Amino acid sequence: MRTAIFQIDAFTTRRFAGNPAAVMPMDVYLEDAQLQAIAAENNLAETAFLVPEGGDYRLRWFTPTTEVPLCGHATLASAAVVMERLEPGREAVVFHSASGPLTVKRTATGYVMDFPVRPSEPVSIPAGLAEALGVVPVEVYANSFNYLVVVESSQLLRSLAPDMAALIAMDRTGVIVTAPGDGTYDFVSRYFAPAKGIPEDPVTGAAHCMLAPYWARRLGKTEFHAFQASQRGGEIICRLVRDRIELEGNCVFYLEGHVEI
Repeated sequence: MRTAIFQIDAFTTRRFAGNPAAVMPMDVYLEDAQLQAIAAENNLAETAFLVPEGGDYRLRWFTPTTEVPLCGHATLASAAVVMERLEPGREAVVFHSASGPLTVKRTATGYVMDFPVRPSEPVSIPAGLAEALGVVPVEVYANSFNYLVVVESSQLLRSLAPDMAALIAMDRTGVIVTAPGDGTYDFVSRYFAPAKGIPEDPVTGAAHCMLAPYWARRLGKTEFHAFQASQRGGEIICRLVRDRIELEGNCVFYLEGHVEI
């Protein structure tokens, strides 16, 4: 069978920055093993698979090695595909997912997503984490998905070169590292998830569902201009609205075509 594929750089206004995602609309889902094989073949941080559901869409996300319950940049990319290619001019779309319904709306400059907040609690520094990162954290928070590690400065954060094998051995599949911003941004971050087949994710919407509540407590406000300081880099506007978070960003189309399955 032939099916459409789009590759989009998300959370950026220019190509070759932000986080690339593959988006593949389908009439019905293939078997899980086939979806995983396609994601591995695409070899991007995430491949999003879209299936129509009434006036909405069902959405699933796969890394090269596993299915994940939430992905921000591939949701943003999926919204761009729906609103710019599948249904041009559409102003909003609801995606039904493992994390519940996710609404994305068009804005004057891009798209804004409505995601669930991911609360976290302070924990002692887990054994091996400081050694894996090569820095002693100022604070560590955790939920069932990730560790959130706070370091002293954006300069220190940008210099990190973690031991990926050691991170794989941790009891969380991802490690977010964050620091205060350096003038332009309220805070900066990086995200490492080698256990999910993503050594470093360029820009991670789901990580900001955990980051924004932390920085809200620390800075005493609910809207942030955030930067993920990967090699590609990407910007996210975050707004806390009770137990939800709005993540706003832009997308750039890079590739459009078809694949043979």
